[in-house]
Amino acid sequence: RGLGDVYKRQLLGESSAICRIRQEIRVLAENDNVDILICGETGTGKEVVVNTIHEQSSRHDKPLVKINCGAIPENLLESELFGHEKGSFTGATSRRIGRAEAADGGTLFLDEIGDLSLQMQVKLLRFLQEKTFSRVGSNRELHADVRFIAATSRNLEELMAANKFREDLYYRLNIFPIVMPDLSKRKGDVMLLAEHFLSKFNLKYGKDIKRLSTPAINMLMAYHWPGNVRELENCMERAVITAQDDC
Repeated sequence: RGLGDVYKRQLLGESSAICRIRQEIRVLAENDNVDILICGETGTGKEVVVNTIHEQSSRHDKPLVKINCGAIPENLLESELFGHEKGSFTGATSRRIGRAEAADGGTLFLDEIGDLSLQMQVKLLRFLQEKTFSRVGSNRELHADVRFIAATSRNLEELMAANKFREDLYYRLNIFPIVMPDLSKRKGDVMLLAEHFLSKFNLKYGKDIKRLSTPAINMLMAYHWPGNVRELENCMERAVITAQDDC
């Protein structure tokens, strides 16, 4: 098996917050028609939760389709999500199915949903309520049976107060929220994660670093990890790459 099979990203930790989230994942995996909102700072593991829910659900053999709302220009996002017909706009040289259609039977994941424009929020709400949509440039209604999961690193309640996020969409999504804790609030998991990443990058780079030094452990535990688990993973990868011996 390859490195991706052996060290697939997983929700590691023994803190009470992580144990609670594992229980929530089990409940949601068994109820795969419930839409989910995952909140948490960047790097806390929101996408790991999405992957785990999908893999444990009865939809696991169907597609898991992902869109990062903050990475796609607003004028292209509707086409990306719902598809378009040939000639519907400049550059639309052929019909294209959207991510919602591609996810039929499986899971559709929208990351950074707080970046959606109000206009797109209206169209997304209609899709969530009816499970129907139309490609850009078409009036024909299409149907997609998807489990919908959204994630955000922004405070949606603050966005609502500023009239930048629709209340009806928020309450539609917030049926079952999962709140990811910052790594600084689960310090007991830092060494478990560090040792996991040490093993992962030993394998990736052909190293055999057996342990972390006491000064290294002290620094890992004292640091506040503003980048959360992703920052810790990057730190451990850099440490393995630059290590000159196996201690």
